Amino acid sequence: MKRMEGKVALITGGARGQGEAEARLFAAEGAKVVIADVLDQDGQRLADALGEAAMYVHLDVTQPDDWHAAVLAAQARFGKLDVLVNNAGILKLSPIESLSLEDYRKVIDVNQVGSWLGMKSVLPAMKAAGGGAIVNVSSTAGMEGVALGSAYVASKFAIRGMTKVAALEFGHHNIRVNSVHPGGIDTVMARPPEFAGLETSGAYRALPIPRIGRPEEVANMVLFLASDQSTYCTGSEFIVDGGMLAGATYG
Repeated sequence: MKRMEGKVALITGGARGQGEAEARLFAAEGAKVVIADVLDQDGQRLADALGEAAMYVHLDVTQPDDWHAAVLAAQARFGKLDVLVNNAGILKLSPIESLSLEDYRKVIDVNQVGSWLGMKSVLPAMKAAGGGAIVNVSSTAGMEGVALGSAYVASKFAIRGMTKVAALEFGHHNIRVNSVHPGGIDTVMARPPEFAGLETSGAYRALPIPRIGRPEEVANMVLFLASDQSTYCTGSEFIVDGGMLAGATYG
């Protein structure tokens, strides 16, 4: 039996990058997948490629009405919703001194508030389904500070904390909630405009696993937490970083 057989999963930011890798893996493992994004052409193209196992919905994670519509669409098409992957996120790098309040709030709104709205919005559907699993994609930036990343770090620490709160509140409904903390992963987000022209590969060569991570490697962790292979895991952090947070190497 496939690891996600019989499950219906909604994946935000699912049209490309990390979310696309998760959508493809979930579908390959038997899940019905709701690809949710604001990139309508990319999202619909992916849903078409995955066939009857997938559908696309437009979802701005900062908008409660979009969340409500996405959950209803999942239930109407597939009969239930029992997995949420809060994967959508944005990055803005800037010193605190020059970061505008507007840009700070935008990152918080998408990353932190979007994840909170997701958990709140799927709860009734998961209760009706008899339980489920929520995977919140945080970051190693939710475990340590990152210069130039005040908004991003704040949002990812918040996701880590909200995950624990939700695990405590949702557990008696048979709903597990965990966070995944990727390090450097080879997606568009790992190549922000602020890094244009800079050589960043040396940072990855210094890791215990000396390379940038692949989206599929994070997707495997997300699938583990969404599946019944992790039925005694909730409220915890799962790190996928090539050893980035292990510590320093000298000599």
